[in-house]
Amino acid sequence: MTTLEGAVVLVTGGQRGIGKAIVADLLDRGVAKVYATARDPKPSSDPRVVPLPLEITDQASIDALVAAVPDITVLVNNAGASSPDTYLDTPIEDVRAVFEANFFGPLNLTRALVPVIERNGGGHILNAHSALSWVALHGAYAATKAAFWLQTNAIRLELLNRGIGVTGLHMGYVDTDMVTAVTAPKSRPEDIAKQALDGIEAGAHEVLADDTARGAKAGLSQDLTATYPQLVN
Repeated sequence: MTTLEGAVVLVTGGQRGIGKAIVADLLDRGVAKVYATARDPKPSSDPRVVPLPLEITDQASIDALVAAVPDITVLVNNAGASSPDTYLDTPIEDVRAVFEANFFGPLNLTRALVPVIERNGGGHILNAHSALSWVALHGAYAATKAAFWLQTNAIRLELLNRGIGVTGLHMGYVDTDMVTAVTAPKSRPEDIAKQALDGIEAGAHEVLADDTARGAKAGLSQDLTATYPQLVN
C-alpha cells in the first residue's frame, strides 16, 4: 500500500479531464508535490502543482520530463489519444499513432521512471485503461487499451518485491472533452479520480470504477454473442 500524504506524484495529461480531477484529489489528500503534464502546460494557483510539458510519443520529451522529476514516488499514466471507429477505413499510420500514444508512450515513460521511484524508496504506478480493454468498440482505441491492460499486468509481476505497486484503472464514458459528442451516461471525473486514488492507497491491483467497467470485465467469461448481440442471426 502507498500513502499519498506527503508523496510526490507525476500525472500525465494532468491539466484536463480525469487527470485534472486526479490532481485536485491528490492535493486534498496532502501530497507534497504534483507534476502535471500537458502538451502546452498552464500555470497553477497552487504552489504544490508543477506544470511540465510532455508529448508522450516523443522520446526527447520523455527524457526531458524524467530529468525534471527526480523526486517522484508515484506515477499516473493518464495521457492518451482517441481514434476513429473503424479499422478498415482508417489510414494505417493513424492506427500506429494511437498505439504510440496509448501503449508505447506510457511504456517508455514507465521504463524510464521505475529506477527513479526505486531510488526514492519505492511507491506506486497507476495506469488509466478503459472498459474498452474488454470490448471491441471505437476502433484501435480499444485495442490499445487491451494491450495496455496486459502491459500493466506484466509490469506488476516484474515489479514484485521491488517496492512499487501497480494499479490498473478501468471505466466507461467519463464526462470529459474527449466524449462531448457521446449521449450515453457518463461518470463524473471527480468520482473516477477518488476511486483511482483510493485504489492506490489500498494497494488494489485493479479498480473497476463504474458499472460499465464491471460489466465489461464480467463479459470476458461469456459467449461472444453476449457482448456482441449483433452476431446473433
